[in-house]
Amino acid sequence: MADLAEVNRLQDELLKQPQVQLPVSHLIHGQMYARTVFIPANTIVIGVLTNLDNICILHGDITVTTDESVMRLVGYNILPASKGYKRVGFAHADTVWTTLIHTNGKSVDEIELEMTDEPYLLQTRQNLIQPPEI
Repeated sequence: MADLAEVNRLQDELLKQPQVQLPVSHLIHGQMYARTVFIPANTIVIGVLTNLDNICILHGDITVTTDESVMRLVGYNILPASKGYKRVGFAHADTVWTTLIHTNGKSVDEIELEMTDEPYLLQTRQNLIQPPEI
């Protein structure tokens, strides 16, 4: 897994570039939350630092950091994602990424605040929360 400090340095540089708006869909059902993101080909993505273990379901072609190593995932893949990590990926082709999280949250807003301490980095919240002052 990539060093968090290295990921944050890459993130700081990428945030200086024009951002690609990624379509996100949400489903909450039976104490589960499914967050699905469409990642266009040739896009670099960096997730948020997660507070909750989750499961990732991917379909496409993406090279991504996993709990174990950097992997190129082609086609349909399911993998565990432990809390405490921040994923980095490059989509070689259009990719659909669904994250499944167990939650007691009743709304996307509640769940986003539960799943990460970096909600201000989520595109779905960028107009709602300002980053903490450092």
